[in-house]
Amino acid sequence: MNAMSVRTPSSEQPAETVHRAGFACFVGRPNAGKSTLTNALVGQKVAITANQPQTTRHTVRGIVHRPDAQLILVDTPGLHKPRTLLGERLNDVVRTTWAEVDVIGFCLPANEKIGPGDRFIAKELAGIKKSPKVAIVTKTDLVDSKALAEQLIAIDQLGKELGIEWAQIVPVSATANRQVDLLADLLIPMLPEGPALYPEGDLTDEPEQVMIAELIREAALEGVRDELPHSIAVVVEEMLPREDRPADKPLLDIHANVYIERPSQKGIIIGPKGKRLKDVGIKSRRQIEALLGTPVFLDLHVKVAKDWQRDPKQLRKLGF
Repeated sequence: MNAMSVRTPSSEQPAETVHRAGFACFVGRPNAGKSTLTNALVGQKVAITANQPQTTRHTVRGIVHRPDAQLILVDTPGLHKPRTLLGERLNDVVRTTWAEVDVIGFCLPANEKIGPGDRFIAKELAGIKKSPKVAIVTKTDLVDSKALAEQLIAIDQLGKELGIEWAQIVPVSATANRQVDLLADLLIPMLPEGPALYPEGDLTDEPEQVMIAELIREAALEGVRDELPHSIAVVVEEMLPREDRPADKPLLDIHANVYIERPSQKGIIIGPKGKRLKDVGIKSRRQIEALLGTPVFLDLHVKVAKDWQRDPKQLRKLGF
């Protein structure tokens, strides 16, 4: 008599695919690669990336659409020891976000040893019990396999020291596009079952004006990082379609103000004979046109808002 293998129905028929949808946020000290990773996962530039602390001022959500899931990424400012009122508000934003998301990704660069800033955040994370935590080793393209192995062991050890149980430890490189999809595959099962929360085509729910302000701010920061690390705020005052244009040749007029803290900083932003500000306008206009899919006339002005990072009234006016 031939042996027969009996299969249960569950192993024969794949279970009906469940749809998951939920929120993940990337945390980490400034410059740990959070925004670059968000952009790589979403496949389009939605979060401002600049090589210095405190560039992400707004909670920008990037949305990863999959047939069986929707992963909504919340990009928060870097948590840090605050020195100003703005710093305190940014930290409050971070903690509120952590308490509300389904999974937290802790970004630690592969090319830098774990330092006091990482420990500061890890200790805060240890106090959040509800959300699963994934350690994401970023910038793996900058190290060899030995250094990467050492960093993975150090992160595992950090978790043990502080009582954090990592759901996963994942090495990625957003710039070289290594293991980015794998990261999404690992995060999605941690999301609750449920229907999509955003329409198919959406990549971010950030208002366009805020995204445009961020693009201008990013362009304005380039080249003046050392002189004005985070004294720049941008407010889009007005966005209006040009009235006298035919329907097939639209033009959007955007008027924006670049705010700095002191009159002495004005010359740095404007540059000799206005060249820097002109370059900022050209660069950010290209990116805004790509974002909106329409030609843009960008009108930029530099204004002084004295010590805005320390003044509650100015902070409110500038959207913080």
